[in-house]
Amino acid sequence: MARAFRVVMSLAVIGAVGYGAYATRDLWLANAERLLGYQNASTPAQQAQGERRNGQRQGGGGGRRGAAQFSGPVPVLAADVTTADVPVYINGVGSVKALNTVTVRAQVSGRIVEIDFGEGQDIKKGDVIARIDDSVYKAQLDQALAKKAQDEALLAGAQRDLNRYQLMVKTASGTQQQVDTQTSLVAQYTAQVKADAAAIESAQATLDYTTIKAPIDGRTGIRNVDVGNLIGSSDATGIVTLSQIRPISVLFSIPQQQLARVNAASAAGTLAVQAMGNDGQTVIDNGTLAVVDNQVDPTTGTVKLKANFPNEKLALWPGAFINARLLVETLKGVTVIPSGAVQRGPNGTFVYIVKEGQTVAMKPVKVRQQDDTLAVIADGVSPGDKVVTTGFARLQDGSKVQISASSDQAVPSVPAANDQGQPVAQNDQQSSQGNAGANGGEKPHHRHNGQGGKGGQGGKGGNGGNAGQDGQSGDDQHAGGAGQDTNTSASTTPNNASAAPTQQQ
Repeated sequence: MARAFRVVMSLAVIGAVGYGAYATRDLWLANAERLLGYQNASTPAQQAQGERRNGQRQGGGGGRRGAAQFSGPVPVLAADVTTADVPVYINGVGSVKALNTVTVRAQVSGRIVEIDFGEGQDIKKGDVIARIDDSVYKAQLDQALAKKAQDEALLAGAQRDLNRYQLMVKTASGTQQQVDTQTSLVAQYTAQVKADAAAIESAQATLDYTTIKAPIDGRTGIRNVDVGNLIGSSDATGIVTLSQIRPISVLFSIPQQQLARVNAASAAGTLAVQAMGNDGQTVIDNGTLAVVDNQVDPTTGTVKLKANFPNEKLALWPGAFINARLLVETLKGVTVIPSGAVQRGPNGTFVYIVKEGQTVAMKPVKVRQQDDTLAVIADGVSPGDKVVTTGFARLQDGSKVQISASSDQAVPSVPAANDQGQPVAQNDQQSSQGNAGANGGEKPHHRHNGQGGKGGQGGKGGNGGNAGQDGQSGDDQHAGGAGQDTNTSASTTPNNASAAPTQQQ
């Protein structure tokens, strides 16, 4: 028995909750719509009408129920179907890499006596970066020069002796053995002089290495050593890192499925590459594709590409992550619509076309190419058609709509402001004046947030006659707790809310 009682009570509670949700559906549906932004996409006149309905619903149990919250045309934004030349990009993510990077190291050991560059300075190839104490290496060069002079003197003496022996052989006063021995000695000294010349070149090169010069054009980084330190060729950090950043490279990856498309496009000519900002819309720099890697990474299934950019404005910096897009094709004269107009359902993609009489028809479309802004339509719509871009939540095939903005702008218009600086719909200004007459000159009522309004006390006034009719029994309705606000226009919106509504789907 107790179990049956609990079951009955549970069903009663569920029924009460369901009935309460149904009875207050207009209130929470309106709040949900306002949260999602659809009310912002409507005109201020429609916002005022919705708020009047909310005030009537929230006034109490004694008032009469107004029309349904979602009756009437659905506010939407729309755009025209046009034709355009649409570029086709392949997007990738990569990093910026200096075109050339050199760690400048000493080729000889010694103490640094001079540093001739500034950190972050642009330098040219051959500019002096640092100098090493060269006293030891100068002495080695002088020693090599002296050794060569000594051997040259010995060579000259041996050559003179050889000439004498040759004359003596002709006069039979000398032997051929003497001539042969002296000839070998001359050859020995000649080779020694050549070795001395090579030693001089080596000593000169070593001495030159004490003056460290830039091997490429580029920009210096933060130096790793200071004047007075001992350095050598084995130092891992070197003196400074020199990076060539004008031009600069970007390494990025694309899926291996796009490789054939890229190879086919690159065979026809050089491909353009754009470095994109974090917002995905700003073009940082324009460059060209330099090389496609010769293998696919089996771990990620991607292939690396390298593009070069002039980087005249130094917007690209080595080591930074960057979005890149590769232009592989341009579709000429294709039919395009805003991407927001394309909807997806169980049967595929479709759009809502605005027909004569401000009604919409659901029409399937075939999308050929789509990005964040534009969709290329292969079949389904034609240039000149008008498609809905925002406000789909309450749409269905055959719904009547009201376009809240021109198809050219596809954004809501900015409402006009009243004396208090609050936005007022232009098509409700005369109605507001009529409401003032209907209220017998009293200050127009604002939204009462469910507490009931005093209502208009006069008759019909101008275009506000309908509001005046509702306000004739305003005192009685207020007594019953169900007063209807007669001027809940966009004037209840805060001053900082006069900006154009945000487009949301």
